[in-house]
Amino acid sequence: MRTKLGVSFTAVLLVLTSAVLVAWGAEITTETKPNGLSLTKNAQSLSNLPSHTNRLSHSKSPYLIQHAHNPVDWYPWGDEAFAKARKENKPIFLSVGYSTCHWCHVMAHESFENPEVAAVLNEHFVCIKVDREERPDVDAVYMSFVRATTGGGGWPMSVWLTPDLKPFFGGTYVPADRFIKLLESITSSWEMNSGKIKKSSEDLVRQLKEPGEPKDSPGAVGDQALLEKTYDQLKSNYEPRYGGFGPAPKFPRPVALNFMLRYYAYTGNKEALEMSLFTLRKMAEGGMHDHLGGGFHRYSTDTRWHVPHFEKMLYDQAQLVCSYLEAHQISHDPFYADVARDILTYVQRDMTGEQGQFYSAEDADSAVPGKPSVHAEGAFYVWEDTEVAEVLGNESAAMFSHYYKINKGGNVESDPRGEFPKKNILIVSHTLDETAKKFGKTREETKRVLAGARQALLLIRGKRPRPHLDDKTLTAWNGLMISAFARAYQVLDEPTYLEAARKSAQFIKSKLYNAKSGILLRRYRAGDTAIEGFADDYAYLIQGLLDLYEASFDITNLAWAFDLQKKQNELFWDADHEGGFFSTAGQDANILLRMKEDYDGAEPSPNSVAAMNLLRLSQMLNEKAFQEMGVKTLNAFGSRLKKAPSTMPQMMVALDFSLRKAKQIVIAGNPEAIDTKVMLRAIREPFIPNKFVLLADGGEGQAFLGKQLGFVQTMQPIEGRATAYVCENYVCQLPTTNLGIAVKLLTTKTSLKQ
Repeated sequence: MRTKLGVSFTAVLLVLTSAVLVAWGAEITTETKPNGLSLTKNAQSLSNLPSHTNRLSHSKSPYLIQHAHNPVDWYPWGDEAFAKARKENKPIFLSVGYSTCHWCHVMAHESFENPEVAAVLNEHFVCIKVDREERPDVDAVYMSFVRATTGGGGWPMSVWLTPDLKPFFGGTYVPADRFIKLLESITSSWEMNSGKIKKSSEDLVRQLKEPGEPKDSPGAVGDQALLEKTYDQLKSNYEPRYGGFGPAPKFPRPVALNFMLRYYAYTGNKEALEMSLFTLRKMAEGGMHDHLGGGFHRYSTDTRWHVPHFEKMLYDQAQLVCSYLEAHQISHDPFYADVARDILTYVQRDMTGEQGQFYSAEDADSAVPGKPSVHAEGAFYVWEDTEVAEVLGNESAAMFSHYYKINKGGNVESDPRGEFPKKNILIVSHTLDETAKKFGKTREETKRVLAGARQALLLIRGKRPRPHLDDKTLTAWNGLMISAFARAYQVLDEPTYLEAARKSAQFIKSKLYNAKSGILLRRYRAGDTAIEGFADDYAYLIQGLLDLYEASFDITNLAWAFDLQKKQNELFWDADHEGGFFSTAGQDANILLRMKEDYDGAEPSPNSVAAMNLLRLSQMLNEKAFQEMGVKTLNAFGSRLKKAPSTMPQMMVALDFSLRKAKQIVIAGNPEAIDTKVMLRAIREPFIPNKFVLLADGGEGQAFLGKQLGFVQTMQPIEGRATAYVCENYVCQLPTTNLGIAVKLLTTKTSLKQ
């Protein structure tokens, strides 16, 4: 296989024994996991393991704590482990994962809880365990190596390093029988050829540091034609039968929907809208959606969105809320609003701490009911038909089973690993009208029966052993969730959503922010804060604060976003080369590569979000330097954008925003007055992606805005009534107190900049 690192990778392989490749097998080139593995046969509770406590017991990371009683002599990432490796000239075995990762659990049960495997690891390696959610900087460096040398990636990630932290071999999950052979082969190769391996690893790292593509000159990103190319690429990957972009496994990837919905709003291309609405509907009807408890699982293993990977991630919930809200704004179909509410209810109930902070994730695995020592993926969520009938009674069960495809033998038709025998994963298989007709009920009667059935089953499910909750608070993911709740308040006018966004922001400000230095911290858990923030912590939180300002008009949120943007620029901006933001501040000598993330995947790239933040702030506060930095950020990724813009759809959203005249709406009025609220509700109803709203409240907020935007100082209500000033590039139409005129001015399509 030819890769970017093909020559050096081959050089490393030449000094490793052939048994290494045989032991590793196909796993090195793919994220696909082997068939035939049954967790129910391999999982054990920690209480059944030999008594042992390692250094991870002092950690606050839920993932590291899960491994604190492994017989492996784990070290956390840090100087103690590095010094031991150098002193003893031992290779480092680096294992990276996260606490709700199903295949991380499998490898832990099979290998890290196995005394025989642990003995080999402890004798021949210095073993380091890293939580990728706490240390995305460590994960990104070694994942780039794994992807460059194998063509695939994923978690758990297993990488072997020289004592000076340079990688020389790596991949993802490997079964225990192959793993121990692999360890023995690497040990033998290291003992015979450590000098050559070290030299080859230096070559590998040097190539990773080299720029992969030629850079563009400023201004070379492109124009409307590049937006058309993005659409064409996404359309070519669209799967028309069940929606989504690409084959199984299917991820929701809201960043693609963000682009498609805006592309429709600007161009009127109905196909872009139809693809987006259909995808969102099929996801919501599928098994990836938790029809009882709300929220979405991480991805679907099949093309129909039926059989999910059952973990639930906060970042998915946050982004999907925004997608469903925008679909509702465009279509006015309450279905999409209901799905957004469903996600938010789940987050408020199960993912929110006492102080308003949002937790990170829920596990895919849990104990099988009645078998506390046996864990299995999806055990909390799946049903047998007899269980449904016992809870609901025959009539309601029949209706529920028809609607949600509950079958006697189970409804998982393709189950190669035998994980779901006779089990049903809820999936909408008939419409409400079809179900009503079949059972001779009215539409409303059918809705009531199904709602009652869901509630009854939810109560029973609540008595099952719950999946593990990763209760750490990450600044970045809380920023995404602040955006979701703030936008939901604007669209759905539900006060509890605004309060949820406010509480999370207050929590971060009080627990994870140093006002004196302006530095954000990344993680809070159990009273402990740690790890200076990365670019995504700043970018996602700034976005959340901008959305929160437009929801609440509390000027402190806009002012804080302004300060955080300046700090992000100071810490992460590439001032020496082509611009854009590094992911790290570059102060940790143990991080081999200072990377710039650009791929918009399950989470948007911090550069994509930062570009949009800069452009929004430049308009909201008349900061021309921010406008220039936003455009320069786009230009920094020009080569990649021109070649494969669909890999960066969120960046393309920022590009589109930069090409168009933004709608500036200033509402002059008392934010608590009825007429102001009515006007705000009217301008929030339509989907207008290139708008932002400011409030001239006659107080501190207007004074702050007036310092940045002089024309705001004189804006006042006309005859004491809430008044809208609709502007483009700070040139305003005549102010109006008439709702109809304000909305008409607002919904007139904006033109491209000349």
